[in-house]
Amino acid sequence: MILSGRSNVKALTYTIGPALIFERLWKESGIQAVITSHSQERGFSFSVERALFLTVLHRLLVSGSDRFCERWRRDYRIGGSGDLQLHHLYRAMGWLGEPSARSTKDVIEESLFKRNRDLFSSLDLVFFDTTSLYFEGAGGESLGRLGHSKDHRPDLRQMVIGAVLDNRGRPISCEMWPGNTADIRTLVPVVDRLQKRFSIQSFCVVADRGMMSKETITLLEARELSYILGVRMRKVKDARLLVESHQDTSTYQEIYPERNTAKAPLPLKVKEMILDGTRYIICYNPKQARKDQTERQAIVASLKQAVENHPRSLIGNKGYRRYLKVDKESVKIDEEKITSEEIFDGKWVLQTNLKWPAQEIALKYKELWQVEHVFRDTKSLLETRPIFHQRDHTIRGHVFCSFLALVLRKELDHRLEKHGYEFEWAEIKQDLSALQETVLEENGKKVVIRSECQGVCSQVFQAVGVAIPPTIREW
Repeated sequence: MILSGRSNVKALTYTIGPALIFERLWKESGIQAVITSHSQERGFSFSVERALFLTVLHRLLVSGSDRFCERWRRDYRIGGSGDLQLHHLYRAMGWLGEPSARSTKDVIEESLFKRNRDLFSSLDLVFFDTTSLYFEGAGGESLGRLGHSKDHRPDLRQMVIGAVLDNRGRPISCEMWPGNTADIRTLVPVVDRLQKRFSIQSFCVVADRGMMSKETITLLEARELSYILGVRMRKVKDARLLVESHQDTSTYQEIYPERNTAKAPLPLKVKEMILDGTRYIICYNPKQARKDQTERQAIVASLKQAVENHPRSLIGNKGYRRYLKVDKESVKIDEEKITSEEIFDGKWVLQTNLKWPAQEIALKYKELWQVEHVFRDTKSLLETRPIFHQRDHTIRGHVFCSFLALVLRKELDHRLEKHGYEFEWAEIKQDLSALQETVLEENGKKVVIRSECQGVCSQVFQAVGVAIPPTIREW
């Protein structure tokens, strides 16, 4: 808020852009109606829907704790949030994450799925991936556990979060487990839950390399489920042998755009093989191969200099260590290892039980990168770590608020894409936040003056279908 220098005139300035856009998406996605309907059954003395919208909007725009959210909102015009206090936000998140046979979280996910069924009517392809989120504190009664840390913080307790997306990249479900849960153990239970909750008869699971295990594949096949799974080609013997024995990429099949095969091929080639009854597909991207080679050459160049000056300091560096030979007396560059790594440049290996053409399978797996993009977004949304939450259900509600923020982000992305716009999230946030209103009050009369739209702001309003407020209006 800004106070005018004139003693007889009050001037209060509020940020209005983000709330106007995401309030519309919050409503039209169905989230507002579902939360309002479900929370009314409990008879809360405050608006749970407003508390959750405030929390989700805060997650979208800034990093900081939920305690900071209460101060942050004072500079924003967010309808219906004026009387909310911090304990209201905590109670709302606690309600969102309450454990039960059919949790509030599940009800919201299923209601949104049912409401938007036309978007998911051909849910035959499901993407699934996980990440971890560490806690500054204990992490609740059961969620916070020590486990394999993807954040490279093995000293801190963590939880594991999974996201399920459809083939358009739209979030369907958010799954949560204690921090010591292995990725390969999460896939099959998620598949079973999805089939039961969303009445899906059949679909294909596309999962990353971390989900790969013989047990997982056996269970998927026992359920007659299709799958496209990445293989750890350096660690799985069959995959490594296939890559080593098919180094000549000129024998790989080129992939052309689907609609016009006269165009130049895509930067992706495939080679299909059957080994002991298992179907493998080697994928090769020449652009990625050049990138891998360049990065390795840069590492080796740095290594040669570092080995001469501070060899022992390299041992703890994971990026360097794989190219070193270390013994009791010396640290040397492993030339054989460098040469052996070249055959993996730009390649990945898939295992599948689908009968589709190899190029279609490769392209579908490539779409898994949508999930990776989502998790990069989620990581930034989850920088607001649940430091002050001490109960499992409040932590679950906290995480699910970030998932709802992700739903709104993806909804905005789709609307922008539909209008032919492609903007960076950072510029969207900055330009929306620059849209402000100043309320001038003098002698009981109020006039509202809107700031100028900057950057991509007007295009975002157009894509979402929200009218920009007048430049000047009476209150």
